[in-house]
Amino acid sequence: MNGLRNKLWQVSASFGTACVLLIFLFLLTLFGTLEQTEHGLYEVQKKYFESWFLIHEMGPVSVPLPGGMLCMGLLAWNLLAGGLIRIRKSKSTLGIIVAHVGIMIMLAAGLVKLAASDDGYLRLYEGEQSDEYISYFLWEVAVFDADSKGEVAEFLVSDEQLRLAADEPVRITHKLLPFELELKHFLENARPTREETPFALAGGWRLLERAMEPEAEGNLAGLYATVRSIAGEETAILWGLSEDPWVVEMDERRWAVVLRHRRLRMPFGIRLDDFTKLEHPGTDIPSEFSSDVTQLGSEGDRAVLIRMNEPLRDGGLVLFQSSWGPPNAKPGEPLFSVFSVVRNPSDHWPLYSCIVIGLGLLLTFSEKLRRYVTAQSLLRNSEVKS
Repeated sequence: MNGLRNKLWQVSASFGTACVLLIFLFLLTLFGTLEQTEHGLYEVQKKYFESWFLIHEMGPVSVPLPGGMLCMGLLAWNLLAGGLIRIRKSKSTLGIIVAHVGIMIMLAAGLVKLAASDDGYLRLYEGEQSDEYISYFLWEVAVFDADSKGEVAEFLVSDEQLRLAADEPVRITHKLLPFELELKHFLENARPTREETPFALAGGWRLLERAMEPEAEGNLAGLYATVRSIAGEETAILWGLSEDPWVVEMDERRWAVVLRHRRLRMPFGIRLDDFTKLEHPGTDIPSEFSSDVTQLGSEGDRAVLIRMNEPLRDGGLVLFQSSWGPPNAKPGEPLFSVFSVVRNPSDHWPLYSCIVIGLGLLLTFSEKLRRYVTAQSLLRNSEVKS
């Protein structure tokens, strides 16, 4: 048993294992890049880089491959075992050890981003402000008092709960709600259609499932919602593109129920003061667009210019200038600016990783240079004496 354990230890920490894992990562990158010609980035990322195993179709041949999660996990262990534990500790290997620490920081940054990051967008017209951004991929059901004025308290059903409703009904009760909310038949991409079938609601409406879009943000979710109380029950279709919420009356109060992309709170607000779009001479093709915004915070406001390759970074968030609209706006019509928002706690870790790796390489090659200079000096001294 000890012999097998030692063999596994030696194999997992070997340089050959690292080479094999790097080859698999190269193949995953290659196949994933080619797959994007037919599928969206989000789906490819989930299949190739956020999975343990996958099947890649090469024409009529199905090729099983380890997923990115498995390869990166094994590579992290290989670096830890071979590059930090097994390696001979001496002055000459100090740079190699430091470089391996830098690589481990890079891998840790990817793990933190995978587990704790959010991606979304914020769209503002000039003069508008918001302290929330909208998720590209996650959904939620919000229930609130339809007659409330000003800031409204909402009861939220998370994306995780909604996806459970794809297989079986999810029943939700809360002391703030005078009814039971039942959600069922969640579809990631659907549209309402009016067809007389045994499963149709009043008026002949039902949800029609559609093929998934290449880009995940193009999918419009839908589900059936039932509000149930002592007074009776009502059922309706909730759809991601509905302009108005579903309003029901319970206990002489009107309640709104809506399916929407998940709202995520920012630690500060953003007000768009001015949007600038520069065009190529003689065309209506934009050459550059930027936004003058005011960052609203508890410690005061500050003016910030956001443009391509110059994002706003603060509070664990990064706001990039991504697009604008409407594209068919006539001269003088108001324009809106769209910011891609990424919440990534490890946003600066790759920079720290590169600094540590650079330091490790500097130590390594400095030691090699020192040894080379010493050897050459000894060689010259021996030649002089002879």
